[in-house]
Amino acid sequence: MGNTIQSGMVDASIDLVEYYYEQGFSDGMPVVPPTQEKIDAVVLALGGDPDYVECKVAPRWGELTREVLAINMVMAGCKASYAPVVRAAMLALTDAAFNLNGVQATTHVASPLIVVNGPIAAELGMNGGANAFGSGNRANATIGRAVRLIMLNVGGAWPGDLDKSTLGHPGKYTYCVAENEAQSPFAPYHVEQGYKPAESTVFALAAEAPHSATNHVSNDPEGILDTICSAMSTIASNTAVLGGHMAVVLGLEHAKTISGHGWTRADIRNYIFMNNGNRFIDLAYGHRYGKVYNRNLPKWYKREDNTRIPIVHSPDNIHLFVMGGEAGRFSAVIPGWGHMSTPVLKPIDLDVVAAGPDCSTGTCAL
Repeated sequence: MGNTIQSGMVDASIDLVEYYYEQGFSDGMPVVPPTQEKIDAVVLALGGDPDYVECKVAPRWGELTREVLAINMVMAGCKASYAPVVRAAMLALTDAAFNLNGVQATTHVASPLIVVNGPIAAELGMNGGANAFGSGNRANATIGRAVRLIMLNVGGAWPGDLDKSTLGHPGKYTYCVAENEAQSPFAPYHVEQGYKPAESTVFALAAEAPHSATNHVSNDPEGILDTICSAMSTIASNTAVLGGHMAVVLGLEHAKTISGHGWTRADIRNYIFMNNGNRFIDLAYGHRYGKVYNRNLPKWYKREDNTRIPIVHSPDNIHLFVMGGEAGRFSAVIPGWGHMSTPVLKPIDLDVVAAGPDCSTGTCAL
């Protein structure tokens, strides 16, 4: 990809948007033509050295050099200042625990969900408030899109080829948000995980799309969290039969109600863990297709008809975030892919980032 751009092989009269469609470099949406000036700005934000390999991306195991990372960022519409977040996201996805090879090739709908915490989210203008999972924010949209373009162009997971997802979901275009730290009544997720408030992190989870949890009635933690437990407790998600991890996103109104009763993050996660789940007989479809044991469940679980099988097997496997706007008593649950992937939390390295030129508009201004 980089050699084609640098060698000047594309004639000036060619429609570059159509050209990149023809080359198969797009996610299906038009891309921004990656000029050398824009590429250089991103490489500079990463510390220079365009040939430096940040990681290898499964399943094709292509090398993600800083130049190639920059090209995909520019095509996605990113500013150069987004570079540390995109890099941290890719380092999280290519951590062995995440199992990107499996996530890319699965028939499940899973797509990497990226959640950014810390000061950098506000500095880049990321949205963790109203419509956080929706459209309208450049940083959210283009950071997530850059990650997907890298998964396609470097990882080679094209639909129907190495990507075998039966249905997919819209997060396979872009699936990147920030926590609403400014309005949350709780400490941010990364602080709960041991980072300092002044540090910035990226969290990655192989995830389904958000599932709404609506409760306009309850004025206590138990009522709100019972609704979330109900939304979690189905036999339809991978987590129901394969365990693993999932995210719970508390809307701002729900979070403030729960916090107002003195509950902590740990209280919330433990309550959810103790009160979600399904009967084993329901997961086994009443044994009408034959006796089911389910070796994916922990050995210490009883396999009796009325045994409660939690959706995840530890409160630590529930990743809690606060997002959303000021109005609306809505939360969401986001099931994961299963025990085959472990979420990864990575610090965002800002040491090499300087103010640098911003070439996002086509001209580089210091």
